[in-house]
Amino acid sequence: MSSQLISSSPTITEIPTPKLHSRSHTLSQRTQIPLHVYKHPAAILLELSTSIKEVYQILPHIIKSNLYTEHLFQTKLLSLFCNHGCIAEAARVFEPIQDKPEVLYYTLLKGYIGIGRLVFDGMKRRTMVSWNSMIDGYVRSGYAEEAMAIFEKMLDEGVEPTDVTIMGAARACADLGDLDRGMFVHKLSDKLKLGTNVSVMNSLISMYSKCKRVDLAVDIFKKLRGKTLVSWNAMILGFAQNGRVNDALNYFYEMHSRNMRPDTFTMVSVIPALAELSVTRQAKWIHGFCIRSCLDDDIFVMTALVDMYAKCGAIHTARKLFDRMNERHVTTWNAMIDGYGTHGLGKAALELFNEMQKGVMKPNDVTFLSVLSACSHAGMVEEGLSYFTSMKRDYGIEPGMDHYGAMVDLLGRAGRLNEAWNFIRKMPIEPGINVYGAMLGACKIHKNVDLGEKAANKLFALNPDEGGYHVLLANIYATASMWGEVAKVRTTMKKKGLQKTPGCSVVELRNEVHSFYSGTTNHPQSKRIYAFLEELGNKIKAAGYAPDTSSIHDVEDDVKEQLNSTHSERLAIAFGLLNTSQGTPIHIRKNLRVCGDCHTATKYISLVTGREIIVRDMQRFHHFKNGTCSCGDYW
Repeated sequence: MSSQLISSSPTITEIPTPKLHSRSHTLSQRTQIPLHVYKHPAAILLELSTSIKEVYQILPHIIKSNLYTEHLFQTKLLSLFCNHGCIAEAARVFEPIQDKPEVLYYTLLKGYIGIGRLVFDGMKRRTMVSWNSMIDGYVRSGYAEEAMAIFEKMLDEGVEPTDVTIMGAARACADLGDLDRGMFVHKLSDKLKLGTNVSVMNSLISMYSKCKRVDLAVDIFKKLRGKTLVSWNAMILGFAQNGRVNDALNYFYEMHSRNMRPDTFTMVSVIPALAELSVTRQAKWIHGFCIRSCLDDDIFVMTALVDMYAKCGAIHTARKLFDRMNERHVTTWNAMIDGYGTHGLGKAALELFNEMQKGVMKPNDVTFLSVLSACSHAGMVEEGLSYFTSMKRDYGIEPGMDHYGAMVDLLGRAGRLNEAWNFIRKMPIEPGINVYGAMLGACKIHKNVDLGEKAANKLFALNPDEGGYHVLLANIYATASMWGEVAKVRTTMKKKGLQKTPGCSVVELRNEVHSFYSGTTNHPQSKRIYAFLEELGNKIKAAGYAPDTSSIHDVEDDVKEQLNSTHSERLAIAFGLLNTSQGTPIHIRKNLRVCGDCHTATKYISLVTGREIIVRDMQRFHHFKNGTCSCGDYW
């Protein structure tokens, strides 16, 4: 114990002892804890502690008061150390205790899962607490399959589960994404008549959401009586996890209208949903809501806000929030570094990473993924190669599939396709879809048919039902004027029933989100939009724009131009320009990568209209202003 921690801790005499109700006295008698121990301020402080730092501050008072040998403090300290992941400290508390009560074994069992299993297997008589502790311990330790094995063993031995068992099994199924076993757990809960148990139902809501069946989660939620804050949080997070952003926001608004006060978990569920919408106005509203709810000093809420502003295009606002934070988690650094990367600000991302390295916060695997991605977007190849090496050499972090994919993307975008292919061939693990997908995308950018075919064939073997990779290969052939090969790919897609993901762009105007698909005419302002696009097309041509129709075949030149000019982002841009005043930036969100012709056209549109146009596509941000793009035409 450092003298600094001891001296900085509050003195016991300064803390008033709260009046304990008769219920507390009964608990003292029932657990055979002396009342002077149970009412001691140190016991109350331990109960109220929220961090390991606070536990260390309270510990000297326990020792000075000769309470260290009391089972209440031994159990509570053991539990707190296990909950905070300090297993070695928990073991130090556990080992010297004489005549260990059963509850201490159960407490250590949950935290020290490896030793816990040995204890469990050696128990002559297993109680319900021991079964539940093992299941919960495995789930909390990230061993969901082992948790289900214990659960199934329990059933095989004829032990009837309790509500705690069902919740543990549901969490394990959620972590595994195992819908079949999750539905079995749900049926078992019905058999045990736990349908009115709110905690069990909350676990099932979370399980179905993580198993991609949010519709079943909604059914449970709607039938559930006595919904708690946890119920609402589970449902909001479930919608957000499954891409149903509007539903997540609507449930949040409904929850708020019912005067249910949100907590940290609510906000870190709903804020990412807003980030996906990428609407700055709503981002500011939720930020204000956090301030009014006194949650703006919470490290996790603030991290979510940093990430949200970055994803809404307000990267400078994100950095202001980052700089104001007194405490930062590794995820906070990751969010800011990744934000710089997606905006193409590679130099700023690396400067921030270097600042992180100088401090006490250690980077993790996600940090390095963000750094590699930032290098890729900015074309900083040598820096990316250096950080990839440093990751394992200096920090002992083994590269995962995402890191390998980022490296292929880094080399491929820079046109170093042979290096990228050789990198794939030398990988120590079998390359995944994201690795070959990055290779195929690079071949499309740099028009390499040979390596494009090799990457595509690997992708077709790994994921034959994804139409997007077939479209990419067809585009590579089209760019090379290999129209016969284009026809073969299209025929294959038709036979397999594969379809291209339609391009969709969204723009928000006066609290309403407007969606546009390429070539569609079902928007109420379609006539105005198409007429304006024709007028705009003439203006940008006069300014020097030349359409690129190289990937379109079998139609007249004027039709080629028309097909390009009605891509979803151009419809959204035209709508935004028509419905906002001069000087207002246009924010567009697109579900696919911006094509080369639309990228060029948007630069010219920003020039002739004098407007700033911010486009967030599936990979990064493009800030168009005065005829240039922030990506420097490298994307």
